[in-house]
Amino acid sequence: MTPAARLQAAIEILSAGGARPLDRQLKDWFRAHRFAGSKDRHAITDRVYDIVRHRARFAHRMGRDDPRALAIAAVLAVGDAPESLFTGGYGPSPLTDAERTAIARAPSPEPGWVAGEYPPWLEEELTRAFGAGLEAEMAAFQARAPVDLRVNTLKARRADVIAQLRADNIACEVPAELDDAIRCPPGVNLTAHPLFLSGAFEIQDWAAQRAVALSEARPGMRVLDLAAGAGGKSLALAAAMQNRGGILAFDDKPERLAPLAERAARAGVSIITIAQARGGPLWGNGRFDLVFLDVPCSGSGTWRRQPELKWRLTPERLTELRGIQDWLFADGARHTAPGGKLVYATCSILPQENQDRVAAFLSAHPMFKRAQPDFHASPASTASDGFYAAFLMREN
Repeated sequence: MTPAARLQAAIEILSAGGARPLDRQLKDWFRAHRFAGSKDRHAITDRVYDIVRHRARFAHRMGRDDPRALAIAAVLAVGDAPESLFTGGYGPSPLTDAERTAIARAPSPEPGWVAGEYPPWLEEELTRAFGAGLEAEMAAFQARAPVDLRVNTLKARRADVIAQLRADNIACEVPAELDDAIRCPPGVNLTAHPLFLSGAFEIQDWAAQRAVALSEARPGMRVLDLAAGAGGKSLALAAAMQNRGGILAFDDKPERLAPLAERAARAGVSIITIAQARGGPLWGNGRFDLVFLDVPCSGSGTWRRQPELKWRLTPERLTELRGIQDWLFADGARHTAPGGKLVYATCSILPQENQDRVAAFLSAHPMFKRAQPDFHASPASTASDGFYAAFLMREN
């Protein structure tokens, strides 16, 4: 494919829109256009993500936010001449007079939300979260995220995994504060690596690993992973428990948990039970020593990996999420044993979903007290995804 054809492909993918994750949109387009080779796919993917990461700045530059205008601004941003790519044929149609006028116009000063690449309606909330550090935090969110691994201590040692990865010319380093974490560069795909296929490691961001470690799961515990998603934290909890005890994993969307049985078998984990529905003898009331609750949220902490999420979030959706979070929080309390720990976690950086929810919960549930300081993570402060966790103890 020519550079112009690749740019047209990026415009088509962005024009498809919808609620699908951006990586899924790309996969669907490539499946329907099998003539695109590996170099084409790489170039198109980079272009699409670059446009979405810098949507506010590109829209500000052109005075419009449709995919074609954003593509023009993306070309300008790297110093190329749009006329050389907007040529028609397999590429985008030639520039219009209005587009030429916008290109020639001197850029106006960028408001803070444009430079920070976030929706303007979130500025107050993000300032609550980061204060004077907002600019640095939002700049960090515009970079690509590394690929973090959690070494599965049931099957491997970190030193051995690092040695093998480096022997395979895969750069990696040891991030701080975790004994089982490894960090690789952005874009590394390890899902076909023999160590992954053997269960020696899982792909999991440092922040999620740290939140599990701070939960202090121990062998023999009864653990409930109440909003388990794909089960990554269940697997991390099982490793921390040395595969001794019991973990009940549940998610309101069972299809998310469908791969967990295979993943657990690969990891050598046998203590996870997947619940298909709420209730029944496995649940009881107040029977779990540890309830880990990673609630549905805005996903704002993952903006480096899923930049489209920031532009899809609305005030109405945030209000809806707060209601879901409060309901799940109360449900988690019901299942926590006296003396047990309830962990409330989000992959969000927004106080509305984090500290505000914990404050509301503690006001309504006086039998719970804070067990330890809250955990906060962000790209600028911890070089990880944004993440939050609160650790509460049930007294009676």
